[in-house]
Amino acid sequence: MKMNVEEMLPKVTDFLKTEADTKTVIGEPFALGEFNCIPVVRIGMGFGSGMGEGEDAKKGHGEGGGVGGGMGIEPIGFLVARGNEINFVSTKTNTGLSAAFEKVPDLIEKFLKLRETEMTKN
Repeated sequence: MKMNVEEMLPKVTDFLKTEADTKTVIGEPFALGEFNCIPVVRIGMGFGSGMGEGEDAKKGHGEGGGVGGGMGIEPIGFLVARGNEINFVSTKTNTGLSAAFEKVPDLIEKFLKLRETEMTKN
């Protein structure tokens, strides 16, 4: 068979490793006023491959194969640090997710004010 799984699987794996990056999926850690926030994700991967060949009296020899992989990435929360204190804000529970969404407008407003202040200094 012409297709070599040993050559194809590392290519698929390398692609998934590149894509399974917190910075690619959610964004880089960011500062928000006194707070430093780091996104936390859960990553799951799966792989599969198959090959086959056969003979047919009318069509002759045939062969085929394939390699594939899949990945699921789910944000589960943020590590939030302020000074020496570090907290985890979960997006998994209703209270954590609701609390996170409720704080987003305030956080964006504070971020924009901080950014505006920094830009006026320069």
